[in-house]
Amino acid sequence: MKIRKARLGDPQQIAALVNFYAAEGLMLPRALNDIYEDLRDFFVCVEKDELLGCAALHICWEGLGEIRSLAVKKEARGKGIGKKLVYSCLEEAGQLGMEKVFALSFDPDFFRRFGFEIYPKEKLPHKIWGDCLRCPHFPNCNETALILDPIP
Repeated sequence: MKIRKARLGDPQQIAALVNFYAAEGLMLPRALNDIYEDLRDFFVCVEKDELLGCAALHICWEGLGEIRSLAVKKEARGKGIGKKLVYSCLEEAGQLGMEKVFALSFDPDFFRRFGFEIYPKEKLPHKIWGDCLRCPHFPNCNETALILDPIP
């Protein structure tokens, strides 16, 4: 297994993985066009030619980023892939000079293991709510907002 930045050959597999979980209501769907536009945000975990997981670090505002589209194939769960993807995002966040990173998650305990703390959604920049408008759970969102401040 190898974690690396996404490449031009990855968007189809990223879209299939993310939209599999989106169909179950567990994350936002992502259009293939959006994945291509945000490809530089993505890290992927690959084994041979198979994409096993993905996560994106998205720059939101000065000093603030978001970890999003974190997904691991069901058959590859429990192998530490999600953990490695989050650490890759956090490492890049530090390299970029981000001061803090947030995530919206149905599994807040996963992010708490990295030091994230629950954070009021209404304190996040209004810019993020554009994504929320596309969510099938909007306006009755049951995701938890978490923030890591400062990034270690």
